[in-house]
Amino acid sequence: MKAVFLDYGTIGPEDLDYTPLQRVVENLTVYDSTTREQLGERIRDVEIVYTNKIRFDDATFALAKSLKFIGLTATGTDNVDLDAARRHGVAVCNIRAYCTQSVVEHVFGVLLNFTHSLAKFNSLVRAGEWQRADNFCKLDHPLRELSAMTMGIVGYGELGRGVGEIAKQFNMKLLISRRRGTPAVDGDGRTDFDDLIEQSDVISLHCPLNDDTREMLAAEQFRRMKNDAILINTARGGLIDSAALVAALQQGEIAAAAIDVLPQEPPVDGNPLLDYRGDNLLMTPHIAWATVEARQNAVNELAANVAAYLTGERRNRVD
Repeated sequence: MKAVFLDYGTIGPEDLDYTPLQRVVENLTVYDSTTREQLGERIRDVEIVYTNKIRFDDATFALAKSLKFIGLTATGTDNVDLDAARRHGVAVCNIRAYCTQSVVEHVFGVLLNFTHSLAKFNSLVRAGEWQRADNFCKLDHPLRELSAMTMGIVGYGELGRGVGEIAKQFNMKLLISRRRGTPAVDGDGRTDFDDLIEQSDVISLHCPLNDDTREMLAAEQFRRMKNDAILINTARGGLIDSAALVAALQQGEIAAAAIDVLPQEPPVDGNPLLDYRGDNLLMTPHIAWATVEARQNAVNELAANVAAYLTGERRNRVD
């Protein structure tokens, strides 16, 4: 049996151990990246494909006559046409709960940076303002305790629950969004999305990108949010209208945003957020998930998925 990893470079292989994958299928070929032109040749005779971002549609499946299994090194499945996979008899598995700690730490890292004005105070000291101060401390920027704030979570799966648990440890009030368009149910502990964005001091996004969630935060929603609200997106860039977010930050409709994802990655065609220079926007290049521990977890989970498949177990199947 042959296996190929098409884009191992996307998970930062330098500090990872991929021998768990070799132990499952010894005949494994690993590529850092694969272009569309190279794809057909590389998948033609293999039964197992590991990938992170390579797109698989009907035309791609038609090139892989022996393909039986696709192992995704991600929770999202938007790069694989699952209907096409079923038609071609290909099993598809994702990985779950591998980067929860990494994402949770990122969310609260950027949140504490904003609420304690860490970057601003660092700049103040480096500019010599503390050295010239009349008092022992400088209180030029706001300082807020999380315990006085309400955290609104949109998407309450593995990652959303992880963020919620830590929010509780900080004694934050927690609001969990009901799926948009679904009716209220007494006792479900959920809050309507529109109410959540109006009541939350912090909004953290952890939902998938689909037709119901695309640009769920646009100009109308930003107008309804608190002027001192903080938005954090570690989910998918398409959940937010980027131009509307820039306008909201410029006009003070919200206080700050931490953005780890964009609709196009890498953003080779640009994005309005990349041109914004205000210090109330913190941007990172899709790294919330990517501690070395989380990435090794991804490799281990990928190996566990294919091992289960080979014994007939439906572990993390999404097809």
